[in-house]
Amino acid sequence: MKTEGRNAVFELLKTDKNIDKLLLEKNPQGSLKAIFAEARKRNIRVQFVDKKVLDKQSEEGRHQGVIAYTTDFVYSSLDEIISSKGEKGGFIVICDGIEDVHNLGSIIRVAECAGADGVVIPSNNSASVTEAVVRISAGAANHIKVAKVNSVNRTVDELKKQGFWLYALEADGSSIYDADLKGDIAIVVGGEDSGVRRLTREKCDYTLSIPLKGKVNSLNASVALGIAVYEAVRKRQ
Repeated sequence: MKTEGRNAVFELLKTDKNIDKLLLEKNPQGSLKAIFAEARKRNIRVQFVDKKVLDKQSEEGRHQGVIAYTTDFVYSSLDEIISSKGEKGGFIVICDGIEDVHNLGSIIRVAECAGADGVVIPSNNSASVTEAVVRISAGAANHIKVAKVNSVNRTVDELKKQGFWLYALEADGSSIYDADLKGDIAIVVGGEDSGVRRLTREKCDYTLSIPLKGKVNSLNASVALGIAVYEAVRKRQ
């Protein structure tokens, strides 16, 4: 698996993940120099190459002078996410049909920044954690647990058994500003086209929406999730 871009690679170096090697542009300056220094601390093999070599190895042409090679992304289990909850309760984000890698990367970044315990994605009809998702998440995917599950509905059922309150984000729910959002909670966000699926929504305890004041009647999934998780952060302070 490749991780590209200065921020993503620097965040990767902060973790204990096994990094096979770094491709670094010759004569590194600025943040590339800092990346090289961090790699030396961890005894990671660094290969200095011309920019044209990085251009050839890059999947998206956004390497910014560095590419890290690691083993494939290691997913966590749902139990591992649940067991990592803190004193103020568990805080989980569930993606129900997020197929766009940009949305998934942004959601992971928002969830990690908000201090969520983990992100859950389904095995089918969903984007997976790829090099692009890691880069879009600005490396946040390296710092938060991500579980891939066979069924979102069974995951909702399991979390409810564990005492979690489940909140689905949808346009016609009650205002998120009136919700409690304390204790053990999980927020479910759906794809932009389909939203949270009907059965999943019915299994949740509450349906919440973000009041919209303009003429456009919807928000991007990652933006909506960002508003929701930080409302939870505010109430859990």
